[in-house]
Amino acid sequence: MRASAVRDSERLLERYDATAAAHPALAGRLAPLRSAVAAHAGALAWPASGAGGAPGRAAGAASGSAAPTGAPSPGGTPPAGGVQVPPEPDKALAALADAEQALAEARTAALAGAPGELARMLASVAACGAVHVHLLTPAPGAAS
Repeated sequence: MRASAVRDSERLLERYDATAAAHPALAGRLAPLRSAVAAHAGALAWPASGAGGAPGRAAGAASGSAAPTGAPSPGGTPPAGGVQVPPEPDKALAALADAEQALAEARTAALAGAPGELARMLASVAACGAVHVHLLTPAPGAAS
């Protein structure tokens, strides 16, 4: 269950990277949210990292720079990782919000079957994801 949660966070990181690559003007806005997702991946991987007290592979990858992994080519081919980003910035943000929402809901649903420590971590990460949805979604009637 923990490994699956780490993979989910890594896929969300790929989505953040692809969105920032496709829409460089959004990179600054996305950077703190991406950083939080990277921290989640590291925290979720922490106990599985083995001896030495350092996070495992996911955390190492997550602590790297926020540099994008690649933008879609002009022909519409998805970037590395297969993440397709809408060409309009507002739709790209909406797609990212949808991914955050879906993951927060999945993590909340997983709480019932998770052991205590992991359940607390998943609840915290799901709550953070819900905040990300709020931050990525414009307020009704607000100018974009």
